Amino acid sequence: MVFNSNIFLFAFFPVVFALFWATRSKRLRYVILTVSSYVFYGYWDWRFCGLLLLSSLISFFTAIEVDRAESRRRRRLWMATSISIDLAILGFFKYYNFFISNIYGAVTALPPPLLHVVLPVGISFYTFHTISYIVDVANGKVRATRDIFEYLTYVSLFSQLVAGPIVRFRQIEEDLEQIDHAPQEDQVATGIGFFIVGMIKKCIIADSIAREIDPMLATYQGLSCAGAWAAALGYTFQLYYDFSGYSDMAVGLGHLFGIRIPQNFDSPYQATGIRDFWRRWHISLSTWLRDYLYIPLGGNRRGEVRTNINLLATMLLGGLWHGASWTFVAWGGLHGTLLILDRKLDFIRERLPVALDRAVTFLLVIVGWVLFRSTSFEMAGQWLQKMVSPGQGFGGVSAPLLLWCALCLWAVNFVPETWGFRFRMSRQWAVAYAAAFFVAYLFMNGAKTVFLYYQF
Repeated sequence: MVFNSNIFLFAFFPVVFALFWATRSKRLRYVILTVSSYVFYGYWDWRFCGLLLLSSLISFFTAIEVDRAESRRRRRLWMATSISIDLAILGFFKYYNFFISNIYGAVTALPPPLLHVVLPVGISFYTFHTISYIVDVANGKVRATRDIFEYLTYVSLFSQLVAGPIVRFRQIEEDLEQIDHAPQEDQVATGIGFFIVGMIKKCIIADSIAREIDPMLATYQGLSCAGAWAAALGYTFQLYYDFSGYSDMAVGLGHLFGIRIPQNFDSPYQATGIRDFWRRWHISLSTWLRDYLYIPLGGNRRGEVRTNINLLATMLLGGLWHGASWTFVAWGGLHGTLLILDRKLDFIRERLPVALDRAVTFLLVIVGWVLFRSTSFEMAGQWLQKMVSPGQGFGGVSAPLLLWCALCLWAVNFVPETWGFRFRMSRQWAVAYAAAFFVAYLFMNGAKTVFLYYQF
């Protein structure tokens, strides 16, 4: 099930919303959100629900044991057990075929023993939820909850289950504890506003761009120089508006149930430098990688060489997290390298005009997205080669794509993020909400297009 579908908009959400606010019992509200989230998730494939429940139960009970442990060694043992199981599940379903193919390809000519493994939607996201929870309990940043349905609500919350943001338990613990409170008008207004803005980003902007660039990239061998640049720029905007649109919708749905989900984007294409870009892009992932991988590896506390190694290792694993493909690993390696250079070249960047610094950063990000979007190194190589070959010509670019790229280039530089708006409840605002929803729904036109980050 996806947010931009008739079954969600006109059946699932209204029923869950009505049931949730019809009761005032904290425990019953947990149950309603948990059951509805499993229905939402099981709509893809009911078998996924068992894996989600298993992962949740393991981390729930091991966190209690961590909380009870009297020695640091015992706490670490329970934490390591839970994390190992989580990573083993993720590794099998997402990476088994990838690694076994590469291992067999390197050491033998025999065909690898591949398995027909269906990748559970959102497994990377909810695995990071459970890992962050168990680590935070072990580090004393949060107490392990004894309410199983409160925890199941946290892990499976349908608004952010399949594509984030990656929410830590301590970030929404207060809201979960107060979930039996009456609805607040400002939260309802924020929820409606965020959801509709996200729908506009996804259905009007991202999907319109996708209709232009998907056919171009399906036959990337025939791209002209201008076409290669237009496709790269188009994908840069498609990915941003698709993913930030999803994040806005997730935040909006959270507010409608009294849960404040943190910000995930902060005008990333206005970044000055790659470090600044990662402070603004997919904030929940970048901060997760920082807190649960980069800092435990040593961060920047053990000298420059070790810092560079930690940065590169973190970004390589961050790239692999996105998918079982060497192009994702290369994308992560590229950004790791750029982060290292960004630190070393601070003295040069400080002398650059802000506009130039932003333009260079944006260009580097676009090059990275070519790797990210490519299904193979061959595709990435040809795409990049055409971008630097004026002799390839300047045809094959549609007027709608040029218009969308121009509008998006203006918008990402001058239109604030959704968090910069204050939504209200009044007759005038209600009319605006209804009109905006209607226009976005017309663009949706019955098409159930999946969000790009569902594949991760």
